[in-house]
Amino acid sequence: MPTTDFWASSLGWFTLSLLQILAVTVWLLLSLAFLLWGDRKVWAGVQMRKGPNVVGPFGLLQSFADFLKFLLKEIVVPAGADKTVFFLAPLLTFVLAFAAWAVVPLAPGWVVSDINVAILYIFAISSMGVYGIIMGGWASNSKYPFLGSLRSAAQMVSYEVSIGFVIITVILLAGTMNLQSIIEQQAGWFWNWNFLGGGLKNLPIALVMVPMTVIFFISALAETNRPPFDLPEAESELVAGYQVEYSSTPYLLFMIGEYANIVLMCALAVILFFGGWQAGFPTDFLRDSWGFSDTAMSFVGFGFFFAKTIFMFFMFAMVKAIVPRYRYDQLMRLGWKIFLPTSLAAVAIVAGWRVFTGHGA
Repeated sequence: MPTTDFWASSLGWFTLSLLQILAVTVWLLLSLAFLLWGDRKVWAGVQMRKGPNVVGPFGLLQSFADFLKFLLKEIVVPAGADKTVFFLAPLLTFVLAFAAWAVVPLAPGWVVSDINVAILYIFAISSMGVYGIIMGGWASNSKYPFLGSLRSAAQMVSYEVSIGFVIITVILLAGTMNLQSIIEQQAGWFWNWNFLGGGLKNLPIALVMVPMTVIFFISALAETNRPPFDLPEAESELVAGYQVEYSSTPYLLFMIGEYANIVLMCALAVILFFGGWQAGFPTDFLRDSWGFSDTAMSFVGFGFFFAKTIFMFFMFAMVKAIVPRYRYDQLMRLGWKIFLPTSLAAVAIVAGWRVFTGHGA
């Protein structure tokens, strides 16, 4: 069979899709290893410590050493645990965390599945993520994991509502739920990014979108159980919460799933508010004057997307290092009494702006 005919066949399409999924998964796993190293380095720097610095140059191989350690440790299952659910919970968390990346565009045309309802897909996958934590807490047959899983369920559901309303403001500005289209509409100068309203004609609406960007960032911290909202894992209260009975590979799957969700939230913040792979200034001169091909331009776009995502992760790490943990009643009050009405009012204001001015996509 000629090569062109093979790639046009069903088997060729399946092979190509499998290679795309493998490429994204490998890239994400390697990125998580070094981002975890960076997270620990930032935390250590704030506390005037060195952090990882022994395994490999500058400690860069510390995450891989930890990975090997978890693989070699013994898997301990509590005597009264439901073994099926106990092992299914971390696996479900891991799979759902990576499944959400299927619709995330990394550069022009670099997306596993370019669907028109990508935002709805991410909503559905992220909403199911809480099941892995609940199942893990319940199956452990211990009161501390169970309390941690209940906390996590309440916390994640509470802040999903705020995140949903914030994303609706972006959908109203862009007029689409396709993530690639949302990024393409933010092309050009940085004032076309959605956190400033999506263009000079929408600049007044930046008074709404800048606070929405902040609310999205803080809600993402709570959604991913990141400090200062890591109450489901609070060591001082719940002895590490829903994962206290886990060890070895199942614990590793929980951690990888958690960090994959953190990076996903960083990537979504970049895509929705900060232009995705857009540079913030016109880059046509690279193609016109320097002769960059479309493939080279894609790599340039990926570089900008990756750099922005790393910066957002750095902000997550800084919050973890410098902000003290909230009490649970403060967490709930912030979500339901401040973020929810504020984001709901923002949806009404942005919708009114679109209707009465006609500005937008």
